[in-house]
Formats: sequence, structure tokens, C-alpha cells
Amino acid sequence: MITKATLGDVSQLNKLINSAYRGESSKKGWTTEANILEGIRTTEEELTKTLENAKNTILKFTENSRIIGCVLLVAKEQELYLGMLTVSPELQNSGVGKKLLQQADIHASALGLTRIIMTVISIREELISWYKRHGYVDTGAREPFPVSEVHIPISETPLEFMVLEKKLG
Repeated sequence: MITKATLGDVSQLNKLINSAYRGESSKKGWTTEANILEGIRTTEEELTKTLENAKNTILKFTENSRIIGCVLLVAKEQELYLGMLTVSPELQNSGVGKKLLQQADIHASALGLTRIIMTVISIREELISWYKRHGYVDTGAREPFPVSEVHIPISETPLEFMVLEKKLG
């Protein structure tokens, strides 16, 4: 079941997101960033601030009262920004991510927005291919990757974001 996350979900979301992106647990799935980044992906404080902003929605995919997937949707003037698409590593390739993407399309349409944008680390070719199979295209735009105490690159290749876009309707 896909519903909007609330502040009561922050702790569970934080554990899910960090387990899917970084560290040993993330290596069970194919979307891990553990080979290119150290540190954590997010914090409870960041997630709380995100949910407190009315322009942001985090959709959660719940099964047996456990959050197994989520996606951040940010309403902008002309588009919906999609980020932090997460599926529990042991459940990747089960259709959860696809269902969350479909719900993002519905959310964008409900807001009267006709396109969705996202950023993906440009060296994550398998993930970029997955998004392209779901209607996203490379816009050609690139953005610098933010380095901080949270995002610690360990890759020999300099990191940058590729901007992907999906037009709706």
C-alpha cells in the first residue's frame, strides 16, 4: 500500500534509506552507492525538515506495517522533483520501485505538473538504464556532486549528477 509518510515514520524511513544506499546492507541490492560513497545517505533531522515543508511529499510503500520503499516528491513551479527512491535491498526487483514511480506520475498530474525531473550520479549506469526504461531521458544537464560529512566520495572517478526528465501526458 502506498500512502503519504508522516513525522511518525521518520525513524523507520531513515533506517530504510540508509540501509538501501550505504554500508554492507545496501550491497544486497543492485542500487547501492557503497562502492562510490561512504557516510550516511540522510538523517532523521533532514527527513523531519523535509516532511515539515509543505512542498514536499514522501510516499511510503508499506507491507505488513513495515515500510519497504519510499520516494521523495518536491513540487516546484513547473515540475515535480523526484528523489531518494528507495526499496529495501532484499526486495529490489520485486516491482516496488516501479509502483512508486507510477505513483509519482499520478502525484505530478494531480498537481497539474507535466514533467518530473531527478538527478542521478552519472556513473551509476545500471540505475540510469532502469530509469530510461521507465520513460526518463538524459537532459544533457549536469550538476556538481555535493561533498560533505554525509556524502564522502571514495570513487576514483569524479562524481557529478546527471539530470533526467520524464514528460507526462
